[in-house]
Amino acid sequence: MTQATMDATASAAPLHIAIFPWFAMGHLTPNLHLSNKLAERGHRISFIVPQRTQTKLHHLNLHPHLITFVPIKIPHVHGLPHHAETTSDVPFSLAPLIATAMDRTQNDIQLLLRNLNPHIVFFDFQHWLPSLTRSLGIKSVMYLIVHPLSAAYLGDGPRRSQGRELSELDLMEPPPGFPDSCIKFQPHELRFLVAVRKLEFGSGVLLYDRLDNSFCSADAIGFKGCREIDGPYAEYLETVYGKPVLLSGPLLPEPPNTTLDETWVAWLGQFNPGSVVFCTYGSESALAQNQFQELLLGLELTCFPFFVAFKPPDGFECIEEALPEGFRERVKGRGIAYEGWVPQQLILEHPSIGCFITHCGAASLTEAIVNKCQLVLLPGHRGGHIINARMLSRKLKVGVEVEKGEEDGLFSKESVCKAVKSVMDDESEVAREVRQNHAKLRNFLLSDNLESSCVDLFCQQLQKLL
Repeated sequence: MTQATMDATASAAPLHIAIFPWFAMGHLTPNLHLSNKLAERGHRISFIVPQRTQTKLHHLNLHPHLITFVPIKIPHVHGLPHHAETTSDVPFSLAPLIATAMDRTQNDIQLLLRNLNPHIVFFDFQHWLPSLTRSLGIKSVMYLIVHPLSAAYLGDGPRRSQGRELSELDLMEPPPGFPDSCIKFQPHELRFLVAVRKLEFGSGVLLYDRLDNSFCSADAIGFKGCREIDGPYAEYLETVYGKPVLLSGPLLPEPPNTTLDETWVAWLGQFNPGSVVFCTYGSESALAQNQFQELLLGLELTCFPFFVAFKPPDGFECIEEALPEGFRERVKGRGIAYEGWVPQQLILEHPSIGCFITHCGAASLTEAIVNKCQLVLLPGHRGGHIINARMLSRKLKVGVEVEKGEEDGLFSKESVCKAVKSVMDDESEVAREVRQNHAKLRNFLLSDNLESSCVDLFCQQLQKLL
């Protein structure tokens, strides 16, 4: 940025921004990271969050004098457990009910926004929000934590001119004018991507209708990303939707104002630096039992120490019921299969962690890339996760994707073991390449002024909306 631009940004009146993200920890956390970046520049944030979930986020709020949690009660929906507030509280099959519950907060949100009177509201899946904010004279920004590449390739807008239902054949090729051709899908992924376009995602609304309606009706679209990597896709989407597409920067996590529990410190501390494999699968996702067992058996095969933190597999109340027979005894002392939430950012920073197996959610990838652990990519059934995996493994070449069957999409213990060993073996050509590329990307993201200049430009573009 020029000095004049920086001076203009600094002298602009502080904004009051309300943030109303999708109620999943993988969305709440990066939106809070963004809030911290905005608060550093003097902007005031009203962060709308479920009542009981606040306690999981307090330690990430680095500017409590400017970032205020605004608790909201989640209406009960038939079929949703009474305690459920976010997708991490329910199996993935019930996630659409979280969307229904959020839809039923419309009257509360309208009253809340009338009282708060922010300049701008950020949202993602709540397709009804732009018309509500417009009636109140408030600007809306559809802000997504996915990279714009995903929206550009998979969104309905770029393909709408075809005027017909998409098929697997259509998705094999990028939409007209798309600025890249690095994305290739396997047959099982194409079937999934076509099926998900017909997925009802709360209140009888299709998931892709939620997204496309939001793209079309918001005053602007925002993404996590930077011009150097994501610029061509952002410019493409500006052309498609005819509105500003803003990039907030990579949203690098700030050091949390807490430390890792002594139990984990003691366990990890008994192993050599860079020797432990850490695996999580996101706050929403759960594997089928056979894939859960193949993953654990693959880690056992590697002979490396490992720490897995997972939700129970589909259909199981707890992890213990789903473990392979004799597994606990065989890996005692070098392997942990833990059920529940863990402080992922703190664990990734521990020097013993040498490899991270990830489902390829955007927040998890950012936390991993700014650390020195190697990446093994095991994308779940989400279009954005699959595209993230392809971009990192084939374009940026900073990680290795676990091989899956082309037709059934299943991985084996052997393919898990092979991927881990390929990045952990210092002598392998693959390991050398991904380590070198990872180091370059990490250094780029952590370079002086990259994120600062991205956020400054983002704030300047928000001012222009007004």
